[in-house]
Amino acid sequence: MDISLWLIAAVSLTWFMSYSRVSLSSFTITFMILMVVGTFFNVIGFVSWLLFAVIALPINLTNIRQQFISMPLLTLFKKIMPKMSETEQQAIDAGTTWFDAELFRGNPNWTRLHNYPQPRLSAQEKTFLEGPVESLCAMVDDWQTTHEMADLSPEVWQFLKENKFFAMIIKKKYGGLEFSAFAQSRVLQKLTGVSSVLASTVGVPNSLGPGELLQEYGTQAQQDYYLPRLAKGEEIPCFALTSPEAGSDAGAIPDTGIICRQKFEGKEVLGIKLNWDKRYITLAPIATVLGLAFKLEDPNSLIGDKKELGITCALIPTDIEGITIGRRHFPLNVPFQNGPTQGKDVFVPIDYIIGGKEMAGQGWRMLVECLSVGRAITLPSNSTGGVKATALATGAYSRIRRQFKLPIGKMEGIEEPLARIGGNAYLMDAATTMSSGAIDLGEKPSVISAIVKYHLTEKMRSSIIDAMDIHGGKGVCLGPSNYLARGYQGAPIAITVEGANILTRSLIIYGQGAIRCHPYVLAELQAANETDSEQALNDFDHALFGHIGFSLSNISRSLWSSLTGAHFLSAPFGDQTKRYYQLLTRFSANLAMLSDIAMLSLGADLKRKERISARLGDVLSHLYLASACLKRFNDEGRQSDDLPLLQWAVEDSLFNIQQAIDALLNNFPNRWLAHTLRFIIFPFGTWLTRPSDQLDHQVARLLQTPSKARDRLGKWQYLARDGKNIFGILEQTLEDIIACEPIFAKICTAIDKKLPFYHLDKVAELGLAANAITEKEAKLLIKTEQGRKAVISVDDFDNSELIATNVGDK
Repeated sequence: MDISLWLIAAVSLTWFMSYSRVSLSSFTITFMILMVVGTFFNVIGFVSWLLFAVIALPINLTNIRQQFISMPLLTLFKKIMPKMSETEQQAIDAGTTWFDAELFRGNPNWTRLHNYPQPRLSAQEKTFLEGPVESLCAMVDDWQTTHEMADLSPEVWQFLKENKFFAMIIKKKYGGLEFSAFAQSRVLQKLTGVSSVLASTVGVPNSLGPGELLQEYGTQAQQDYYLPRLAKGEEIPCFALTSPEAGSDAGAIPDTGIICRQKFEGKEVLGIKLNWDKRYITLAPIATVLGLAFKLEDPNSLIGDKKELGITCALIPTDIEGITIGRRHFPLNVPFQNGPTQGKDVFVPIDYIIGGKEMAGQGWRMLVECLSVGRAITLPSNSTGGVKATALATGAYSRIRRQFKLPIGKMEGIEEPLARIGGNAYLMDAATTMSSGAIDLGEKPSVISAIVKYHLTEKMRSSIIDAMDIHGGKGVCLGPSNYLARGYQGAPIAITVEGANILTRSLIIYGQGAIRCHPYVLAELQAANETDSEQALNDFDHALFGHIGFSLSNISRSLWSSLTGAHFLSAPFGDQTKRYYQLLTRFSANLAMLSDIAMLSLGADLKRKERISARLGDVLSHLYLASACLKRFNDEGRQSDDLPLLQWAVEDSLFNIQQAIDALLNNFPNRWLAHTLRFIIFPFGTWLTRPSDQLDHQVARLLQTPSKARDRLGKWQYLARDGKNIFGILEQTLEDIIACEPIFAKICTAIDKKLPFYHLDKVAELGLAANAITEKEAKLLIKTEQGRKAVISVDDFDNSELIATNVGDK
């Protein structure tokens, strides 16, 4: 054997074992066998064996490895590890990881993804959606709500309470509905299609608020008293966290509570004197019970030795002296009940702390744990419902509205934004379904909740802008028939609340994801904080060498996938989706490799390199969103009619992953390292493109044509055809327009004249006069003209109607 052949074998074997993630002992034994073969053929001598021993023995003998390798690295790791605040630590500890962790491993288990059960509605949940939710949607007039009353009507408020819309998360034993997360998501999606005010009003009490906090952390007495009252609607809850001085940095709230003794209802009791100034609090103006986050202090050591106990949550009736509520904010013409609240020297007994005295100082942990669930449901579902309704409406409008003698939806300039709306609607519903399904499996997916909050609200904003562009003047003029403008005006609200999107993308998604989802980083951090030095060394040693093997594996996988185009990677299906699984696996390995190299080369600075973190978070996010689409396609029976929607959504995500990695490499601080990484990841350059014009055409056509695929896209939205619901009118008119087109063509042929496609009632008269159509066909043309006019009309007002009614009182 020639030495060159042996070296080729050694390199190939090393690469294969790294790629396959064999254990350290297996790696050593296999390489030793290769050394023996080399010795047998006289290509390996004493020096090579000595070098092998110098490397192999220290890393395989635990005591030597720990003393001379792991211990010095642990000491160094403690020095360079970025300092983590208590609130950051609690945020990291909150929640669980799920399929997001698979995507961080460099080799996702796609079979595991498809084995997760498809979320389904129970009989009770389905009945609720088809009954009370449908009735509620019919009751709400969004123009009346947003323009005339700046509130839901009294009848709607009463209906909400009587039908337990505020009790979807409350357990049945307390009188609640105890719905699944999936059912809550479907309800909110349907409501949002009718009114953002309605969806926000229902969503907030079922998200982060007193109901959730009481069920998870309340004392039995608190649960027994409040939960039945909340379920019946006898109490209206709100939760006050944000203050003028602490927005995104919620941990910096200046609101205080001082433990002291004072009289309450005639008796001296141990309690808390509270002072707060909060804003942006949904339902605060009408709340009867206020959940409050504040920093608790015990200067006189009345409950223990600790003076500053930290963030605490309490539940406070709003009729106590010193509390101010009632004033409202006016958020972008979407006037859900939202406003400030203040408290001045408000004294309450100490058992008003949620969970009692024992939960003093545990408020931040309670909040981030509940937020990891609620943030995955409310805003993502509201955004998804809005885009699904917008997709159906804009598709119908594009088929009905004509310019230049053809439906505007046939123009390529319209097809492009229309396809974006349709593709995003499919993706968003896939992501909310998969995420709510994870919650119903018992997960508290903190990283996933940040992903769907950021990306789905951003996609909602871009989709509503696209819809406005397509509708033109129809979308600009406010009035009862405008179904887009309030969504367009209110889009920044979802972007801002529950963690501003800039913060979520720059700090939270990857900041939590890198630690929670990485198979070894959290273990290394925990080892560094372990007080038992022996245990710390053992844990760090195990995590460190697992991490090294993991990193080498992902370098090998990334290079192999790049050089081969990932064509040899396995996929669970051999159809049109096979390539998507292969590319997602490739990018998963890239993410894992880039994460390790970024953490190693930047160290503590990575925490401050927010744009590097944001781009890594984008890669993780789009891996998750594309995975959700593939799972949806499989769960729904791999319908061929849905392929254009799936292909658009996944190809858009893949392109965004490529763009994020490309931008990261262009801006990576270490330029030599950046060029090396580019060679590994993109040896032949970037190649993925946005969805093609042909694919855009297919998606746009799907939105404009009634079909089962289109029905699946808009499933569970409010589409009642009662003559009042604008979405029902759009759907009916779309079908009528398509049915009228051959009748119209028949008339034009009979009279030998190409007529414009309007005044269809007059066209019907011409057709009857020429004996070209039947009476039934004429009636359809007349009906269709009425629907067509209703769809394209815009509202106008008398000047006096536009003047605020109370202007003379000012």
